[in-house]
Amino acid sequence: MRALVIIAVLLACISSMSAQHDSTRIDPLRVGIVAGATVGGFVVGHGMLNDLWWKGERVPFHINTSQDYTYALNADKYGHATFAYMASTVYGDLMGWCGLDSGSAAWWGFGVAMTYQTYIEVRDGFSRDYGFSWGDIGANTVGAVLPVAQHYIPSLRAIDLQISFWPSNAFRQGAYNAIIDDYTSTTHWLSMNVHDLAPRSVQQYLPPWIGVAIGHSVRNLDGRGGGEHVVVLSLDWQLHRIPNLPPWLRDIARVLHLYHLPAPAVQILPNVVWYGLRF
Repeated sequence: MRALVIIAVLLACISSMSAQHDSTRIDPLRVGIVAGATVGGFVVGHGMLNDLWWKGERVPFHINTSQDYTYALNADKYGHATFAYMASTVYGDLMGWCGLDSGSAAWWGFGVAMTYQTYIEVRDGFSRDYGFSWGDIGANTVGAVLPVAQHYIPSLRAIDLQISFWPSNAFRQGAYNAIIDDYTSTTHWLSMNVHDLAPRSVQQYLPPWIGVAIGHSVRNLDGRGGGEHVVVLSLDWQLHRIPNLPPWLRDIARVLHLYHLPAPAVQILPNVVWYGLRF
């Protein structure tokens, strides 16, 4: 389900980013477009989540204390942080398109992301199979606040959180309703722009559109807290950093960079594996 929400948000962003961010006043029409799409997305998202996750018995509100920090080797926490970062980033851009200054736009993006994620967490609290998770709330907060921190601390703009998918055998065999629920199929990435992080004396030798990323996934989960962490080092294509791109194309590439594109990589845990392309 969250994958569908991500796609919907990204499509809304891509369609709207064709205009340059040069407005100095709030544009009511643009605000209406974003607000309408957001409310519609929340309504549709609730229906889909209710069908996928919340069909089971409804119980009094409770906090998950039994599985919160053992489920999927905590890969779900990376997922919460990554999705919150994506939503906060995209909505921050949309608020800028609506005419807000960059600081206010970043905080509005944080607010929208946390509102949606907290709503899901509270609803989980009434589900027998899930329960409210303080760990999830913490991960959501870290992801959602990162774009705000990037606004105030320029050096943080060299990093991004990303996601990618490659279907596992279990997913292909129908073990999961949505690929985002299969943490073996999912890799969460921390992307870094080497050009920006390098000393100025060597920046001229580093193309700004190639970065590196470290990815985390899991495998051989047994449902009881067992399994293996998978850690991968990869190149990262940062196409929005290609010089002289038209502004509208740069905006699209910036949104697409939230998804980690296939690139040469090496798995370093639990064993070494070289990939011509790692998806």
